[in-house]
Amino acid sequence: MSGSRLINRLIESLRCLPSVGPKSAQRMAYHLLEHNRQGASQLANDLLEAIEHIGHCEQCRTLCENTLCDICNNQGRDQSAICVVESPADVQVIEQVAGYRGVYFVLMGHLSPLDGVGPLELGLEQLAKRLDAGAVSEVILATNPTVEGEATAHYIAEMAATRGIRATRLAHGVPIGGELEYVNGTTLSHAFHGRIEL
Repeated sequence: MSGSRLINRLIESLRCLPSVGPKSAQRMAYHLLEHNRQGASQLANDLLEAIEHIGHCEQCRTLCENTLCDICNNQGRDQSAICVVESPADVQVIEQVAGYRGVYFVLMGHLSPLDGVGPLELGLEQLAKRLDAGAVSEVILATNPTVEGEATAHYIAEMAATRGIRATRLAHGVPIGGELEYVNGTTLSHAFHGRIEL
């Protein structure tokens, strides 16, 4: 790459973001430098502050700047239901739309032995301790509907079953506004198996 060493470094740094290739990184870098230096400065400050001050909640493992996140610290939440998700972004989505009032456990990934991600990396020992404490009556499995997400959900469901705790899975099926002829076979199969009475 020719040109300024600093610009090239900025472009390479922006490529660490998901789905950002060389051209997208180049467009971002030049946009910030040509049209929004104040925004670039604010972004740099906010990133630095976030990196320095954001860690993991000691109870649910989501990202937060305190020992406990706001949800775990909220005494009005139902401590008997734990929703297990793969990422902090999943918590945000559920909080915005679902009306869920329980608590969470964030895996920060899914089981993937080929990538060296096993139960320890997902904090499942910590989850087991919460389940053993006796306050939990339901584990809601909200992992992604991928092969790894399904395997992770099955593993955690077995953990719950050995402790006599009910494990439920988020329903998967036909989206609202969708047409059956365009739904793939796996989705349609899940929809049939997860059907409910009206």
